Amino acid sequence: MNNEIKSCIFNIQRFSIHDGPGIRTTVFFKGCPLNCMWCSNPESQSFKPEPIWDKIKKDYIITGECKTVEEIMEIILKDMDYYIESEGGVTLSGGEVLSHPEFAAELLKECKKHNIHTACETSAFSSPEIFNNFTEYPDLLIIDIKHYDNSEHIKKTGVSLKPILKNIKHAILKKKNVLFRIPIIPGYNDSLKDAENFSRLLKLYNINKVELLPFHQFGKSKYKFLNRKYEFENTKQIYAEDLKEYKEVFLRNKIECSIS
Repeated sequence: MNNEIKSCIFNIQRFSIHDGPGIRTTVFFKGCPLNCMWCSNPESQSFKPEPIWDKIKKDYIITGECKTVEEIMEIILKDMDYYIESEGGVTLSGGEVLSHPEFAAELLKECKKHNIHTACETSAFSSPEIFNNFTEYPDLLIIDIKHYDNSEHIKKTGVSLKPILKNIKHAILKKKNVLFRIPIIPGYNDSLKDAENFSRLLKLYNINKVELLPFHQFGKSKYKFLNRKYEFENTKQIYAEDLKEYKEVFLRNKIECSIS
């Protein structure tokens, strides 16, 4: 175990049930090259610890703490029984885990020593070298695809779609276990035409299964506590029932589709 390297972590969530199969511990890395305007974890975007208002303590607290692999493993190993009973494990999330490739790889290796199932939630935005090397370690990749058009992708995330698609192609060619998801954002990618274009993109890459993530407002208050402007302040949430026709587009295109 390499305890000389540390990484900035802003949360370690035990008993998670939404970040992969079974009961999991989700490790949230701080720092992301994307700047998604709807991000529900805005405190994850900066690579450095930063102050955020705590409405319970009525004071500012610091989000983000540098931790070693050993420190994180101490927390992970507390719930081994739950991983075994539920066929769960550990998920690395963010922020963007691919921005911490060396540390994250060490953490995944330690998990495998204990036969813990591992997953990584990622945008797949990185250099091909980092992506290709890193994806040798997780059992499951959970990749969010924000848009099918490069200019629109840049407009709302700040980065190009091209390296993401290149990395997705690699993952498919290498037959990695990948769950593809689409966050459905009002006014950005939520029309039936958008669904058709997403379907074309998925079929182009021989992707036959996708999960839809309806837009929510769970992170709305965080922008206020970080003293940041939130573009979707007055935007209504999307619910599963709102996406029935959207889902049907994928099904008509022979793509298995579920709504989270």
